Amino acid sequence: MNFDPDKYGELIAPLICEAPGMELGPGRPNQNAREALSSLDPDTAFPGQKVVDSDMANACISGLWLLHNHLDPSHSISQGIHTSTGSFWHGIMHRREPDFGNAKYWFRRVGDHPVFEPLRLESAELAKNAQHIEVNYLSTLVSWDPFRFVDLCQQGLRENGDLGEICRKITRCEWQLLFDFCYNCAVAGQ
Repeated sequence: MNFDPDKYGELIAPLICEAPGMELGPGRPNQNAREALSSLDPDTAFPGQKVVDSDMANACISGLWLLHNHLDPSHSISQGIHTSTGSFWHGIMHRREPDFGNAKYWFRRVGDHPVFEPLRLESAELAKNAQHIEVNYLSTLVSWDPFRFVDLCQQGLRENGDLGEICRKITRCEWQLLFDFCYNCAVAGQ
């Protein structure tokens, strides 16, 4: 996957580049980013871009809070976005909390999301080189299964090791794909 943080502008790119490593659990909030994250809103976060979808702009902001392990602000934003994408960020946040049952509830509300297919393809590619037997199913999926991935993350959080590492790589990919989708929808046509 080709993910270029510079694509997202002068305020967002540094927040992506300076984010801590992807966590399966709640992680430690990056306090160094709190001020910059707190200053973001749909009117200011996208300088030089016209925001055409404020829900998607807020979804980007929710994702950035989550990227820096600030689960509560991410949760507050995502639960106010009453769309499939808002439910997607909400599900990821609860998966990280970890509240796996609640994560599955929110993933049920997602339905079939446009990010699922590229995520399935990227996960299959990552699974090719995985040593952990629990990951093998990813290379044979015909559609993305967020519920099974919640279970895999739960196991990866418990065991860590190779399984935890592959889950972190997939969650990084998931974050990048979902963030890119939200950004492109927020400033569509720009």
